[in-house]
Amino acid sequence: MKTNKILNVALLAVSAVAFTGCSSDEPDTGISVITPGNTEPTDLDNWLIANFNKPYNIDFKYRYEEIEGDFDYYLVPARYEDAITMAHLIKYLCIETYNEVAGTDFTCRYFPKMFYTVGEWEYKNNGTYVLGTAEGGRKIFLAGLNYLPTYINSAAQLNTHYFKTIHHEFTHILNQTKSIPADFQLVTGSGYVADMWNEEPYRSEYLQNGFISSYSQHSYTEDFAEMMSIYVTNSTEDWNKMLDAAPAESQAAILQKLDIVMTYMKGQYNIDMDELRAVLQRRQNDVAAGKIDLSDLTVK
Repeated sequence: MKTNKILNVALLAVSAVAFTGCSSDEPDTGISVITPGNTEPTDLDNWLIANFNKPYNIDFKYRYEEIEGDFDYYLVPARYEDAITMAHLIKYLCIETYNEVAGTDFTCRYFPKMFYTVGEWEYKNNGTYVLGTAEGGRKIFLAGLNYLPTYINSAAQLNTHYFKTIHHEFTHILNQTKSIPADFQLVTGSGYVADMWNEEPYRSEYLQNGFISSYSQHSYTEDFAEMMSIYVTNSTEDWNKMLDAAPAESQAAILQKLDIVMTYMKGQYNIDMDELRAVLQRRQNDVAAGKIDLSDLTVK
């Protein structure tokens, strides 16, 4: 691994200096040349215990842990200040939103039990990058936290880069518990193109093909998660603008799929997606208006 290579070079450099400068000295085996990082609990650790761990059994990991990431990408840790902001945002815009709409029991039972955050995106060789993933029905990996200060004043940008991803990945977790209705994948079944979704003409003609986003064309599972996450993170006005850009036949396909998603969420989890969207929009407006303190680590 890259980390090991850097460490090995550093150790060789230390050894060379010791050999040339102190060749006659015996090494002091009681002193380590490696200084461990700070393991003392931080104010954020204490706040997370009180606001994530104890009430919801959710582990919010902001320190870099190589084993939690993907070895195919070069990742960097999230900055401490950005981790604080993101923890507050997830609490207010996700956890407490679902509490308000579906009840605390729903959140405790279904919401992912781990968030692992890193500072950089996972860049792929096809010109795209990974915003986040869901793993095993319990963990959400969230990338790019170090760009958070750039987007913090825009609800649209926060949704595009972070919160649509969280709602999207949470939908996957719900689908792993209760399966997607079989009729969903039949609506635009011939339109799924796997990894070609980012190539033309699919990248720009998705609305004409009956999809709400280009990534929806990857597979019916991604299409379902995109329908859910894009609907609840966009206002009625913005959602209608997207629909208006699609031909009538394609609009009908999108609305047919939306109806299946809404029926699934209501029937399986007793969640009214219109209510969920209204609550989320209100909370997003609170954040944008500066009504929510995103840095306070007071443990109440």
